[in-house]
Amino acid sequence: MSRSNKPELLIPANNIEVFKTAITYGADAVYIGGEVFSLRAKAKNFTNEEMKEAVEYAHQRGVKVYVTANILAHNEDIEEARKYFEEMNEIKPDAFIISDPGIFTIAKEVCPDIEIHISTQANNTNYMTYKFWWDQGATRVVSARELSLKEIKDIRNNIPEDMEIESFIHGAMCISYSGRCLLSNYFTGRDANQGACTHPCRWKYSVMEEQRPGEYLPVYENERGTYIFNSKDLCMIEYIPEMIDAGIDSFKIEGRMKTALYVATVARTYRKAIDDYLESPELYKKNMDWYKDEIGKCTYRQFSTGFYFGKPTHENQIYDSNTYINEYIYLGTILDKDSDGQVLIQQKNKFCVGDEIEIMKPDGRDIITKVIGMKNERGEAVESCPHSKEMIWLDLSVKPEICDILRVRSL
Repeated sequence: MSRSNKPELLIPANNIEVFKTAITYGADAVYIGGEVFSLRAKAKNFTNEEMKEAVEYAHQRGVKVYVTANILAHNEDIEEARKYFEEMNEIKPDAFIISDPGIFTIAKEVCPDIEIHISTQANNTNYMTYKFWWDQGATRVVSARELSLKEIKDIRNNIPEDMEIESFIHGAMCISYSGRCLLSNYFTGRDANQGACTHPCRWKYSVMEEQRPGEYLPVYENERGTYIFNSKDLCMIEYIPEMIDAGIDSFKIEGRMKTALYVATVARTYRKAIDDYLESPELYKKNMDWYKDEIGKCTYRQFSTGFYFGKPTHENQIYDSNTYINEYIYLGTILDKDSDGQVLIQQKNKFCVGDEIEIMKPDGRDIITKVIGMKNERGEAVESCPHSKEMIWLDLSVKPEICDILRVRSL
């Protein structure tokens, strides 16, 4: 393994549709979770059969696949973990993402030829920790989100040249240190460290005085509201040169619970930004308005730069709301095309004949098209498609290609 001047773009996927979308729209690598040992238990995740299909699909296209196995294990998990890695050894992903030393040990024993990356959950905040994991046989460590770019650069200068650093470049931030949160477990019995977080950091809180039960007093961080734990999302689209200068090898997008539209939007935007900068810093600066406009078309909670330029302040929190900004609605991905140019989608949200919608293409183009007609699976003409996941054939004024995405601006 040797370091490259071109950083890897690492994209999340929670099912095979989103997985293929990530590759089509620019991923160098995709990280996925199996049905066990993943910290996104609420995500659909991949069966072993789907994982095998995904690995074969990616490898045919020169894309790597990393499998998350980053729960903090209990005694009852150990034997199941050994069986799981035996199954993974047949599937041959490119790497595992692991946080627990016990799970790490089992993976090394059972799958000696598969790389291991150390999850951000392991609180990787200094170069001695990186060296420790390198000595154990890990090839990459994911930096804690609480590190600045200066600290990451110091780590790079004090670890083996061939060791890789992976850092988040975009996505939701956690209120707890490196995601090690106990709020969900306390309130609901669903443990974030076992993959079942209910995101109580997005809830609204009040204070109740012990002698006045039922009398709720609002909690104000300031006058704007009471969502005191609600962090803005990370977005480093304007700071790719600084990320590269820090010595980061892999730029990681957060979001294994996200839709194909989100994944396509983020992957396509960062793919172009990275490639533009490596071609010419002037081109990167020239296209900055396009990147910022595009990245704003995915769901987000307002943006910040996290810890990268120093510790966050109150400006990195959102006190008045816990909802996403959602400028575009996902309609579906083109799955098939007939000889007449009509296309098949699995409908994700309702739209109608006569609507103007947008074709989102992997190469960066967005094309307005009109819905001329639509038919259901029985070949019957319909005026709209109100039922989610319905298979619909579309006749559009501009003909899209397979893997193009259809979206519409939200009202």
